[in-house]
Amino acid sequence: MKLINPKDQIQLGRITTSRTELLDLIKAWLAISLAFAIILGGSIFSFGFISIFMVASLTVGLGFIAHEMAHKVVAQHYGCQAEFRSWDKMLLLAIFMAILFKAIFVAPGAVFITGPVGKRRNGIISAAGAIANLIIAALFLSILLSPSLSMFYFIAGYGFMINTWLALFNLIPVWMFDGKKILNWSKIVYFTMVAVCIAFILLQRIVMR
Repeated sequence: MKLINPKDQIQLGRITTSRTELLDLIKAWLAISLAFAIILGGSIFSFGFISIFMVASLTVGLGFIAHEMAHKVVAQHYGCQAEFRSWDKMLLLAIFMAILFKAIFVAPGAVFITGPVGKRRNGIISAAGAIANLIIAALFLSILLSPSLSMFYFIAGYGFMINTWLALFNLIPVWMFDGKKILNWSKIVYFTMVAVCIAFILLQRIVMR
C-alpha cells in the first residue's frame, strides 16, 4: 500500500513527508492545543485566552508532534513508509468535550506504517513516542529547577506534567496503545519506561509545590 502520492511527496533530509501529512499535523496540533487551552482557560472569549492557547501549543502541542514524529522517524529508519493521518471527527469531539464538559478525550490520529515490521521493530517504533515525551518532560524539568528561568515556571510546570502523563497514557498495555506493543517486545523496556513515568509524577509533587 502506498501511503504517499509521489506528486505530494516532500523530502526533508532523510525524512520523507508529504503536503497531506504536514497539513494533518498542523490541523491536529491546533485542535489539541485549542481543546487543552479551553480546559486551562475557560471560554475562548475570555481575557488572555490567546496566551493560554500559546502555552498549550508549546506544551501539549509540542508533546504531540514529538510523539508522532518519533514513531515516523524510527519507522523510516527501518525502511518503512510512515505517514501521520489525523482523525478529524475525533479532533472535533475533543474540542466539543472541552467546551461542554471540561473534559479531554484526545485521539488525534496515528502514524500509519507499511513495511518490514516484526515484533522487535514494532516495539522499538512504539517506544519511541513515549520516550520523546519523557525527553521533553525532562527538558521542562530542567527549566523548573533553574532559578534564572523562574519566569517560565508555569509553562515548564505544565509541560513537565502533561508530557509525563502523555507518555504514561500511551504505555497502557491494551488495545492499540503503544504499551501493548512494547510489552510484547520487551518487559524490561516496558517496566523501565513505566518506572520513569512514575518517578516523574512523584517529582511533580516535590518540584511543583
